[in-house]
Amino acid sequence: MLIAALGLLGGLVLWLLGLSMRTGDVLGDTRLPLVPLVVMSAAELLRRTSPRTALSIGTVALVAEQCTRGNLATVAMYTDVMYAAVLYGSPAAARRIPVVTFLVSLVVTIGSLAWFRSPEALLIGIVTALVVFVPALTGVSVRNHRDAAEAARLRADQTALLAEMDRTQAVTAERARMARELHDLVANHLSAIAIHSTAALSLGDPETSRTALGVIRENSVEGLAEMRRLIGLLRTGAADPEPSSSPTLGSLDALVEQHRTAAAAGGLTCVLEDTRTGSEPLPAPVELAAYRIVQESLTNALKHAAPGRVAVRLGQAGRRLTVEVDSVLGDRPGPRAPGSGAGLVGMRERVALLGGEFAAGPVDGMWRVRAELPAEEGEVGS
Repeated sequence: MLIAALGLLGGLVLWLLGLSMRTGDVLGDTRLPLVPLVVMSAAELLRRTSPRTALSIGTVALVAEQCTRGNLATVAMYTDVMYAAVLYGSPAAARRIPVVTFLVSLVVTIGSLAWFRSPEALLIGIVTALVVFVPALTGVSVRNHRDAAEAARLRADQTALLAEMDRTQAVTAERARMARELHDLVANHLSAIAIHSTAALSLGDPETSRTALGVIRENSVEGLAEMRRLIGLLRTGAADPEPSSSPTLGSLDALVEQHRTAAAAGGLTCVLEDTRTGSEPLPAPVELAAYRIVQESLTNALKHAAPGRVAVRLGQAGRRLTVEVDSVLGDRPGPRAPGSGAGLVGMRERVALLGGEFAAGPVDGMWRVRAELPAEEGEVGS
């Protein structure tokens, strides 16, 4: 609206001053240039909302203006309408209009030379190009810059979105890892403490109570040490996903012996059967996962298994490490600790992260936990 108002006002001033582009007109009325001026001003109102309609109306007004003395404001507004048609029009129009205006400029130039047979006729072609082709070319340039800027903005938004998704996934994965570590490091000790404290309170035998209290103290000290280690890792922000001090399969003897002592009161006998023949160490994540699986399985047996044999078996065939823990199904006497199922979830997650296979369930009257893990560095996580 501002462009239309200024163009109309400027054209009226030029008309009142008697400034025109030609000395005569076909119809001989000095007021005739005002008609194309008004029509062109109206076309300016449509330059953004309907650029094709504005260009059509403006072209008709420009052709009609040639039959009058002319007004410079009309021609100036037409160049803006042409520019807007390329800039705000459809992509197809933005491609076609510059080509058409170039051909029109070329035809007018050739026709003027053929008609007037004078070098000055080139001025007509130059003026035509300045009025129709140059504004269209300018519109194409500005539109391309805007499209490039919009594409860059979209790429930046997509990059930011992907970065946020990566950050969220990293935070989620870190939380899951921390949850597994916290459960494996502390929950096992707390489960043993809960079972033996209940036994100490419910049984009247002083010797049994003394043994239970010893187990409670041992698990309390170890749980506190593990908690301090985990807090230290969180405070220092260790970059390694698994700390160098993580337990390995070489520590399974001590782990089984510890649970053997703790499970004796419940009638459980823990044994370790290692049938592996190779002595080469496994990748650290694999050894840690295997250790945690055995640790959690023994804790679950301590909480839920019926009296009997708890067998931990390790085997290796080719590139796969097999971990199995069997315990007797059935009701167990004495105190029991409640389970939340988080241990099975944690074991399954650990195995999935390494690209292994995990299964847990009843098999021939036994509760069996079985995990197959890659035994070579190149296959971990594949």
